[in-house]
Amino acid sequence: MKKITAVGVAAALSVAAAGCGSDSGSDKSAVTLWMYPVISDQAKSQEFWAKVEKDFETKNPTVDVTIDQQPWEGRQEKVTTALVSKKGFDLVVLGPDQIPQYAQQGTIEPVDDVVAPAKAAYLPNSLTALTVDGKLYGVPIYQTITAPIYNKKLFADAGVDKAPETLAELKAAAPKLAADKVAILDYPGKPEVSLNQSFYPFLWANGGTVFTPDGKGVAFNGPEGVASLQLLLDLQAAGGLPENAPSKGNDIEGGALAAGKTAMYHAATALQADQLGAAIGAENVGIGLPLEGAKRVAFGIPGGLVLAKHTENKDAAKKFATFLASPEVAGELAKVSGFFPARTDVTVPDQSAAAKEFAKSLPYAFPGDTHPKARQVMGLIAPHIQAALLGKEDAKTALDAAAKEATTLLGSGG
Repeated sequence: MKKITAVGVAAALSVAAAGCGSDSGSDKSAVTLWMYPVISDQAKSQEFWAKVEKDFETKNPTVDVTIDQQPWEGRQEKVTTALVSKKGFDLVVLGPDQIPQYAQQGTIEPVDDVVAPAKAAYLPNSLTALTVDGKLYGVPIYQTITAPIYNKKLFADAGVDKAPETLAELKAAAPKLAADKVAILDYPGKPEVSLNQSFYPFLWANGGTVFTPDGKGVAFNGPEGVASLQLLLDLQAAGGLPENAPSKGNDIEGGALAAGKTAMYHAATALQADQLGAAIGAENVGIGLPLEGAKRVAFGIPGGLVLAKHTENKDAAKKFATFLASPEVAGELAKVSGFFPARTDVTVPDQSAAAKEFAKSLPYAFPGDTHPKARQVMGLIAPHIQAALLGKEDAKTALDAAAKEATTLLGSGG
C-alpha cells in the first residue's frame, strides 16, 4: 500500500509519469485515484481514505492503490492536463458539469458495466446526471442536495402559520415579514455565488432551462426565466430581499439569516442548516422541501468516479470503483462527509434529524444544465441579474442581454 499523498500539480504529474497505471516494479496492478476534500476535516479525511486503501488492498492483494488528495483549487485545469498528457490518475472524482467536455474529447471511459449489477439501487437522478449521450461516465459515490432552511420564529412572529412551500406563497408572505423589518428571502446576488444556489432554482421551479434541448442555444431568457427574475424584483419591491442583495454572498455565519434579519434561504446545504442552528438555536430552524412552482427542483449533484481512457489497469480500477460505491463504504463516507449516499440501499450511521430532513429532497435533485459551457454561461448571466437587482435593467432586458452574450459564446467554439 502506498501512503496517501496530498500533492501539487507538478508533483502529481511527475509521480504519475513514473508509475500511474503501471506495475511499479511489482506484479501488482497500480491504481491512482485523485480525491478531493469531500471530507472537510483534514484529519478525518486522511484517516478515512487510509482505511479505504487498507480495506480494499486486504481484499484485493494484487492491486496497489494510491489515493492522492487534491485541492479544489485549479481542479479543472489539472484534470484537463492529466487527461491530455495521459498521466496523473486512473480514477478521479468529477461532477456532472465537468464530464460532458471530457466525454466529447474521448479522454474518459464509460462505466456502465461497473454500475450494472446494482443499477436498481442507485438514485435514478444520480445516474442520469452522470450520463452523456446514453453512456454513464461516472460511478456515483455520494450525492449532495440543497433545500430551504428558515427561521420558524420569524414566520410565527409575522403571523405566518407555516413557511412558504411554493413560489406563490413566498411572494404572498413577503409583505407580512417586511412589516416586521424582516426580508423573507436571504437572496445572494453576488455574481461569484453559483447560480445553482441563487437564481437557477427559481428558473427550474418555473419549468425553465438554461439551454435549449439540443444544447446549441440558450433558453433562460424565455418566459420562465423572465418570470423568475421578475419574482425576485417583486420580492425586492415588497421588502422581501435584504438591502445588500445585489452584492450579498450566501454565507450563513455572520450573515443576515443568522442575525434574524432575513427568514429563509431557498438553496441551503445541511452544513448551513447546522450553522444557522448554532446562531439562532436548532429548535428555531425549519427545513423544507424545494419551493414549488410548475414543479419541485432542488440543486444537488452526485460525485462520480470517472475512469481515464488512458488507464492501463482498467479491470483493477473498475474493481476499486465498485468497492468505493458499495453500501458499506458509501454509508461511512456519508457519515463523515455530511453528504448523502447515491444509493437507496445504504444506511448512514448516526444520521442527524436535520440530515434526514434534507434527505427528503433527494428525489428532486437536479445537477443543473450539464453543458460543456455551463460554467462560462453562468458567468455571463450573473452580472445581468445583479444589474436588475440594482435597478439598472428590467427582467427581460437583463436576460436578453445575457442571452445575446451567451449565444455569441456558444457560436464561437471558445
